[in-house]
Amino acid sequence: MTFVLGGDRPVTLATVVKVAREHLPLSLSSRARRRIEQGFDLLYQRIEAGDTIYGVTTGLGAAVDTAVLAVPDGGRDIDLLHRIQQRIPLARAVGVGQPAARDQVRAMMLARLAGLAEGYSGVSLPVAQGLMAMLNIGIHPRVPLIGSIGEADLAPLAHIGRTLAGDGLAEYHDEMHEIQTLARTAGLVLPSLTGKDGLALVSSNAASVGMAALALADIAQVVNAQAGAIALSFEAFRANISPLSPWVNQIRDLPGHRETCAHLLSLLAGGSLCLPGGARLLQDPLSFRCAASVMASVRQAFIHARQATELELNSSDDNPALIPAAGAALANANFDATHLALACETLGLALARQASCAAERIMKLMSAGASGLPRFLTPHAGQAGFAALQKTVSALASDIVHHANPMAAITVAVADRVEDYASQSMAAVTNLTRLADSLRYLVAIELMVAAQAFDLRGAQISRPGRGSAAIYQRVRALVAPLDQDRSTAGDIETLASALCAAGWLAPGEHLLEIN
Repeated sequence: MTFVLGGDRPVTLATVVKVAREHLPLSLSSRARRRIEQGFDLLYQRIEAGDTIYGVTTGLGAAVDTAVLAVPDGGRDIDLLHRIQQRIPLARAVGVGQPAARDQVRAMMLARLAGLAEGYSGVSLPVAQGLMAMLNIGIHPRVPLIGSIGEADLAPLAHIGRTLAGDGLAEYHDEMHEIQTLARTAGLVLPSLTGKDGLALVSSNAASVGMAALALADIAQVVNAQAGAIALSFEAFRANISPLSPWVNQIRDLPGHRETCAHLLSLLAGGSLCLPGGARLLQDPLSFRCAASVMASVRQAFIHARQATELELNSSDDNPALIPAAGAALANANFDATHLALACETLGLALARQASCAAERIMKLMSAGASGLPRFLTPHAGQAGFAALQKTVSALASDIVHHANPMAAITVAVADRVEDYASQSMAAVTNLTRLADSLRYLVAIELMVAAQAFDLRGAQISRPGRGSAAIYQRVRALVAPLDQDRSTAGDIETLASALCAAGWLAPGEHLLEIN
């Protein structure tokens, strides 16, 4: 199996996951190769015509006012072009901090290749093919994650570009090597950068976009698992499901609410909670009553973030863009990723609200006054049960809210104040990634606590819903009920890992899709 870039199939979140984590190989369609060659040919036509082309005949950033390439009488100075483009990624490889994980690096490389396949970058075909070969072979440059402010991810992409230019470190089969040594060992032919190659490798938001795709895929899995946790909490609390009624949507058609209610009801279907008199109370705490409407907001925010990410995966953000149909090198601002940053921040804010509800449901299940179950869900008087776990829940909720905070709209201007605005898309994506990891633990805790409450409810649950019963069995296959006090840290880790696995969700348990 190979995914063909520039073919008939768009790049989706699922594509990124398959390439980044399952090492699905890539190839370029004949149409993509032709587009790349046309853009490269146009670049040289415009150079020979004497056009001023940003980053090719001029410096970059504040140095746009400096001519760096003179082409007398239409002649090509190939050596000078090579030296200029070779230096671009080297000079911009200034990232610091924690290196990107292997799957994140692969996602970045795929995102950049997808943009190059659009044919507007002016990149040479050997350089595009060299980047693809590096990905297919499994050579992964070391990419520090701090250095981008979101108006093109220059620093992280430069660490990839410098590797392709024959400089720096890369990982291969879990070992780090100098790229020149590694290229000989792995049979990678390093291309010669010329034309606009160096700029094309770094002038893109592919680092933010690739990481966003992985974060969204993980969030979809966690939110889908959380829907199961909500259903199990409903069963254990004996919550009133009237807020899930189709009539609710007849009188207020909140976007996504109809689908969310139907999904939760499908998990509860066949159970006694759906029968008259199944609920304990007329009006439950808002963390139960509003579960569907909050999740509907998460669903809508996820769809928006997925659309923003997939737009970037199937577009060109190159500046300048080489437009064969217009015969022009077009200066533009397609590198601005404000829409992606805002979409990720909106999703983070929605997830923070869902996390707040989850934390409160967990606390209510542990409260004898709220649930009618033994305090802290221990069957033995004098034992702690889940009492100390409340602090972990509180810490996770605070961490999620912290990472949901939007970035400041005003940032330090750079490039002699020419670049006086920044989307901070990389920071927004990094925050979302961190938030999703804490949410994963919170969902695991809700599953564990709801299963314990389910056990203690006992005969009062005469018949659970088919979906919630299956979820309960999945939890109990991994985590035993809490009888005598013990450490539950291992149980949480086990569930948190399991709910991210492809086999955790059963058919029909996907509220959010990544295909």
